[in-house]
Amino acid sequence: MTERAHLAVVGAGPAGLAGALAAAARGVRVTLVDAAGQAGGQFYRQPAPALNARRPQALHHQWRTWRRLSDALARHITAGRITHMPDHHIWCVQIESGSFALHALLGPAQEEGVTVRADAVLLATGGYERVLPFPGWTLPGVVTAGGAQAMLKGGLVLPGRTVVVAGTGPLLLPVATGLAAAGAEVAALVESAAPAALLRRAPDLAAQPGKLAEGAWYAGQLLRHRVRTLARHTVVEAHGTDRLTAVTVAALDRTGRILPGRTRRIPCDALAVGHGMVAHTDLAETLGCTLSGTEGTAVRVDDEQRTDVPGVWAAGESTGIGGAALALAEGHIAGRSAAARLHGTAPDPRALAGAARARIRLRAFFAALDTVYTPPAGWADRIPDATVVCRCEEVTAGEVRTAVRALGAGDLRTAKLLTRAGMGWCQGRMCAPAVAGLTGCPLTAERRPFARPVPLGVLASLPDDPHREPDSDMSHPMESGTDS
Repeated sequence: MTERAHLAVVGAGPAGLAGALAAAARGVRVTLVDAAGQAGGQFYRQPAPALNARRPQALHHQWRTWRRLSDALARHITAGRITHMPDHHIWCVQIESGSFALHALLGPAQEEGVTVRADAVLLATGGYERVLPFPGWTLPGVVTAGGAQAMLKGGLVLPGRTVVVAGTGPLLLPVATGLAAAGAEVAALVESAAPAALLRRAPDLAAQPGKLAEGAWYAGQLLRHRVRTLARHTVVEAHGTDRLTAVTVAALDRTGRILPGRTRRIPCDALAVGHGMVAHTDLAETLGCTLSGTEGTAVRVDDEQRTDVPGVWAAGESTGIGGAALALAEGHIAGRSAAARLHGTAPDPRALAGAARARIRLRAFFAALDTVYTPPAGWADRIPDATVVCRCEEVTAGEVRTAVRALGAGDLRTAKLLTRAGMGWCQGRMCAPAVAGLTGCPLTAERRPFARPVPLGVLASLPDDPHREPDSDMSHPMESGTDS
């Protein structure tokens, strides 16, 4: 063991990598803990080594950035400055005896536990997809847009031969173009947002010409692969018995409502669907970090990416959805700030200036996109009562509506208690947006003691710590060195 300050970074995506590298370069001992088998996160997801991919760069449009990050990580690991712990699933972070204890489950089976102790923590936990239900969305062949991308990047497999990509948000573009380039027939790209909405935000979007050029490149790829784009349309039903055979899409009016008589059926064997992203805040909530952002579902941070819990930083999608470039900037700021604070000083503002400017511009850009890529109006009213909304517990939309109308459920927690929606393995990550829409409640985060299901044997093996600080007092030795 060394007496150097120790920073634990949770998540090895763009934000986590940037933060770990910045801190390690400034003399901090870093442990990089990640649930995946390889560093990179979803954005830089790599094919499994056993697949012997000959051209993995074909799956990425920022390959040079990934190589720079990957090479730097390898150098720091070789030098002993970073310890990389893949296949470690963090289920809880606690403050114990003046330090942080990060409890993890090991490997795919997640039946064995391990605890990592550190002086400070950087949460770079990313986000997960929001999928709004519709009849047939549980059929085999229906996957999330990010799931389709993960299958292609990580497994070099397609979700189907004829694919429809649908929903709303910037993620649909790389998913559609990536699947088409890999040999799938993308029958349609179905986007509920209207092109006119983008034009109305043109001044805000023009501040990021690189992003506009990226969007133009994707548009060119769609033309090259002859992908039909159906703007201001939405999927209203997926068809099939044992698996998906077709989807029905409907045109939307200017308010997002379905236009009567404007539907079409598209044959396909796979549907990749997503309606934006939600910040992953479970660990931050466990620590008592304040949430902010849209509907209070992102971790609130200051200009150094510090949360209001001393010794805890957050960066990337967990602080608000904004893409890889923003995550890199935030991770770099967080890593430099953590290194300085652990050494008992404040970071040099001049050293953070470049990343800070990029952060401001990118946040403004994605704030403008958020106003464009929103779920179509009235989507919850269109879900038939028989449609399953919570797949883990098989709760239907009708049961949720009954809990509201007949039993008086006025918030997500009460709806969960009355229907079991959100009590399954995913703990509401998939169904919470749908339940919120059906109940008319805001999509607010819930503070949970555990970020994922934990075997009782792992809990029983944890040693008792009489010095553990109570949840109501999240004080930390670094508190005296924290300023606004």
